[in-house]
Amino acid sequence: MMQVWLSAAGLCGATVLGSLLGFFIKELPHKWNDSVLGYCAGIMLAAATVGLIVPAFDMVQGTAVWLPALGVLLGAWLLNVLDLVTPHMHTITGLDAEEHKHNEHLNRIMLFVLAIAIHKLPEGMAAGVSMNGDEATQWTVSLGIALQNVPEGMVVIAPLLVAGLSRLRTFMLSLAIGLLEIVGVWLGFTLGSVSQAMLPFMLALAGGAMLYVTSDEMIPETHAHGYQKQATYALLLGFMSILLMEHVLGG
Repeated sequence: MMQVWLSAAGLCGATVLGSLLGFFIKELPHKWNDSVLGYCAGIMLAAATVGLIVPAFDMVQGTAVWLPALGVLLGAWLLNVLDLVTPHMHTITGLDAEEHKHNEHLNRIMLFVLAIAIHKLPEGMAAGVSMNGDEATQWTVSLGIALQNVPEGMVVIAPLLVAGLSRLRTFMLSLAIGLLEIVGVWLGFTLGSVSQAMLPFMLALAGGAMLYVTSDEMIPETHAHGYQKQATYALLLGFMSILLMEHVLGG
């Protein structure tokens, strides 16, 4: 249980820390914003594959390989459904507006916060599910997500300040988002501990959800402003960060 609490506190603390750093950066140019988000995307890709999906496949034998394969697809599909039915902005940094068919009923700030929440909850659940795996898997996913929460928290808070929110209200929103990750960690841990036989499926499900967020939200945004080369190299750097972390923890 202590590991789960440490994971939850780490994810929440990293989000809040990133938000506090965002107070000092009122407007981040697209060039740097896309690079930071590209780095975060690389971490997410590696954490999903190396930390969740590969271990899920390693746990099964023979024809049971269909279980994690189905989990990856179902995880992506569930996030796709959530994306369709939840009103939100499709840009998670709030720098560009995009219409959504449900948007007319909510203000811009609420849509922005919901956009962040949609992928923060799956992140927390992924870390929670991984707590049921081996030690290397546990800390690779949790540390990876916490690592990307700091720069991501920084780039998503700045637009709220630009929109005119007070520092106190902005901080409270970031704290609420961090607490949502704590909920996600415990929810994921609970679901993953229900059945050891279903653990490969749950790990793959979490990995598929993270892959969907990375491909559908993060990478397209980093390639939308003419700085895709910098964003690509930043993604590679983020990916390699997790591989190195996995090597150290697994060694």
